[in-house]
Amino acid sequence: MPMTLAVFESAFRKKMIEQPGRQIWRRIRQVRKLWQEGGQREVWIRARRAVAKRIAPISPPLTYRLPDVLAADVSKPKKWPTLPLDEGVPITVNWVVTPPAAGSGGHTTIFRLIQYCERAGYQCRVYIYDVHGSDTSYLRSQVKSLFPKLLGPVSDVREGMADAHATIATSWQTAYPVYNDLSVGKRFYLVQDFEPWFYPHSTEAILAENTYRMGFHAITAGKFLASKLKADYGMAADPFEFGCDTDKYHLVTNCVRDGVVFYAKPDTPRRAFELGIMALKFFAEQYPHLKIHMYGSRLGHLPFPCIDHGVLQPHELNQIYNRCFAGLSLSLTNVSLVPHEMLSAGCIPVVNDAEHNKIVLNNEFVRYAPPDPHSLARALGELVTKDNFESLASSASASVASMPWDAAGRAVDECLQRALGKWATG
Repeated sequence: MPMTLAVFESAFRKKMIEQPGRQIWRRIRQVRKLWQEGGQREVWIRARRAVAKRIAPISPPLTYRLPDVLAADVSKPKKWPTLPLDEGVPITVNWVVTPPAAGSGGHTTIFRLIQYCERAGYQCRVYIYDVHGSDTSYLRSQVKSLFPKLLGPVSDVREGMADAHATIATSWQTAYPVYNDLSVGKRFYLVQDFEPWFYPHSTEAILAENTYRMGFHAITAGKFLASKLKADYGMAADPFEFGCDTDKYHLVTNCVRDGVVFYAKPDTPRRAFELGIMALKFFAEQYPHLKIHMYGSRLGHLPFPCIDHGVLQPHELNQIYNRCFAGLSLSLTNVSLVPHEMLSAGCIPVVNDAEHNKIVLNNEFVRYAPPDPHSLARALGELVTKDNFESLASSASASVASMPWDAAGRAVDECLQRALGKWATG
């Protein structure tokens, strides 16, 4: 039977009325379920995420400059002419870095090493690799404000680099301009982590891995990375050991320990934030009388009571460590500086059990636990109930007392001189 216009209009009106109604009720039921499971915060997070998804660009902004990647043909080995080492002339080094940020452990290590080299007589230049369009004067002021002891000039790497005895990339993004630049000088690569692990299987993971095929001489934070780069990519690699700034992190007398602390970085997946939160939820249920301190980022509401400190200065962080029996420091890639800092303050770090952590830390007082919430919570619980804890804290602090950062600087100095042939030429 053919449909009349009146019947069609009636059916269309019914569909337009009923269909939105069904969608509205579906959403109401969904919100109710989310509220029951996660509370108001979970509903609010989901709503913000949905809005952000609608207005966000199709793909996130690149962390590298596309022309740099396209210019680098890593399938063809490349050699750079060397700058002769003349008697009585200081070694010059170009350091290519991304814009530093307050609280960045990676940048802190880079500039510690630069400043050590400057004290040792090197002439160091810093070149900033920025993808956000910041002007050079602003970037220069940021570097100088964060690292006021820096002596050398700060420039934009896009303007080209002067010839140097050594040019050093400090992250996978900076490796591309170091590879492409026409300046004279041997190429080095300061590797603080295995950066392809920062990403899922993706373009960025491949681009990061390709930098290990550029023919640079690696200087690595710890022996694990040196071993991996030699075995998997045939790189020349020399390690330096992590230091500990014991002037800033140390035991404080008359401090009462009454809790635990977590280095929380929700925007850094390799620091396993969600795993730590699950472990601390179990811990809080078992030890409700103990305080839980959080630092690293502002976190907002969590499923247990805690003190959210956000970003702390070293002297503030040292006070927190001295008030805690144990600290949770998780790392799914190369270990951070945090465990040594905790140890120096007598706070025992609980670290996920992994080869890359054990090789680099190499400390008998670190407590390792399998990376599951129950095991991590149990490890924290065993430490907060340990007898004669102050004796343990004192021994832990002493174990890192002989690890100054100057030793790391010396290792980098020796690597550069050896690779540049200074020792061989006298």
